[in-house]
Amino acid sequence: MKKILVVEDAQSLRKDILEMLGFEGFNAIGAENGLMGVERARQEMPDLVVCDIMMPGLDGFGVLEELRRDPATAAIPFIFLTARTDRVDIRQGMGLGADDYLTKPFTASELLNTVHARLEKHELIEQIAERRMDDLRGNIILALPHELRTPLNVILGFSDLLISDAEVMNAARISEMARHINSSAMRLFRLIENFLVYAQTELVKTDARQMEALRAGYLAYPQSAIVNYAEHKARTIGRDVDLVLDVQDATAIGISEEYLRKILEELMENACKFSDPGTAILVQAWPERDHYLIQIADRGRGMTPGQWESLGAYMQFDRRIYEQQGAGLGLIITKRLTELHNGSISFASAPGVGTTVTVSLPLRPDSDAAGRLS
Repeated sequence: MKKILVVEDAQSLRKDILEMLGFEGFNAIGAENGLMGVERARQEMPDLVVCDIMMPGLDGFGVLEELRRDPATAAIPFIFLTARTDRVDIRQGMGLGADDYLTKPFTASELLNTVHARLEKHELIEQIAERRMDDLRGNIILALPHELRTPLNVILGFSDLLISDAEVMNAARISEMARHINSSAMRLFRLIENFLVYAQTELVKTDARQMEALRAGYLAYPQSAIVNYAEHKARTIGRDVDLVLDVQDATAIGISEEYLRKILEELMENACKFSDPGTAILVQAWPERDHYLIQIADRGRGMTPGQWESLGAYMQFDRRIYEQQGAGLGLIITKRLTELHNGSISFASAPGVGTTVTVSLPLRPDSDAAGRLS
């Protein structure tokens, strides 16, 4: 039985609404003002809130703000009841996160249809979220153990040989084993780092103070940092001769150097991994209006639009066809970090042709950047 909270200061109307909902089979509970509505919502955790706007003390807008501010009640569907049809009021309510409006007077069928529609939509959203969680669990179960075991097996195997046979090995053989151990350790380190960054981005989304602190970060004159990180990554993978750079500068962009480095490393990693040596990897960057665009293009395998839309953590497309290292976290981390910094990310790709990923980050006003630099 779905539980519905009705917040309405007019006793007769509140009683009528509760009866309508009760006859329809809902568990309907009431609150006579905004403050009591917020308290009852936190106590009862209803499946939906129906709330009047014009109430003494805390009005409907205030109720909605309080519920949306609390993570426990933020996702509860919310319907406004109002005798006011001013578009400014409607925009204000929708801007705060209201799901629907009912204008007084209304009929029983209008109320019930609206309630059913909001509940069905919320249930559909929850089903989609649950499917995504199932996909995430499945991908973790399939991908993560393999990605952890592969470098660990190399480290354990070669270190065991060194312990048992080092005395009879020549220096060249020992050096070769050490390189294998180091390479596998770096792969394991990167996997753990990506897992931690991904977990951090998920936590930041739910904490307003952390979000504010993250968005306060900036980088002045990003050209040299972009060139240095792109060149270092290409050199590390052995693709430095394929790298083509066309990077313009800007006074300051709205992201810290640490997170910009992570975005560049992940995009360069994918561009190198999914294209053949000898094909160009083009890195461009330029200011455009109030944003700074970073674009990385390869001539590799490419992705379909459906694969991009389905992008998720621990997702590797065509893993049965192509064997590659990595847990599939790189692109989703890039997407999360970009969006957390009020930016956007887009791609143009075709299978067998290549992929171009464009990251757009906000420019910092000159005065703001200068003030922070001084």
